[in-house]
Amino acid sequence: MTQYSRKNIYLADDDEDDRILFTEAVEELNLDVSVRTACDGLELLSALKEGSGPAPEMIFLDINMPGKSGFECLKEIRNIFEEPTKLKVIMLSTSSAPANIELSYELGADLYAVKPSSFQALKGLLLNIMSTDWNGARKSMAEFRIA
Repeated sequence: MTQYSRKNIYLADDDEDDRILFTEAVEELNLDVSVRTACDGLELLSALKEGSGPAPEMIFLDINMPGKSGFECLKEIRNIFEEPTKLKVIMLSTSSAPANIELSYELGADLYAVKPSSFQALKGLLLNIMSTDWNGARKSMAEFRIA
């Protein structure tokens, strides 16, 4: 049975607990989403370059990962895809440092989200992101970060 409306998303995060919580939150929200995870930036980029699965519509990137940081991944991702504007990249980090937010924006991320401290807040954040209307023009820096 093929589900044409199912969104394919990737999560790259070196913290196994964060990957598990993210996947469980998506499942509990009953979103029509297929989640693939990578334990670091190198694994994510390898999977994207191989095309070993359906092309993602959305990628959630942690910033601080071994091998390649989220920033390095973001640069490469924007060069891999022919139509990079169709792929949404969300930086998902524990850091709320203005320098990280500004760099993410400059490198072409679509959104910057600070990792919530509770499972319920994570579900709320994911629901907010999944229901975002991405058809508008690129968000201004003031609208780029969500908590």
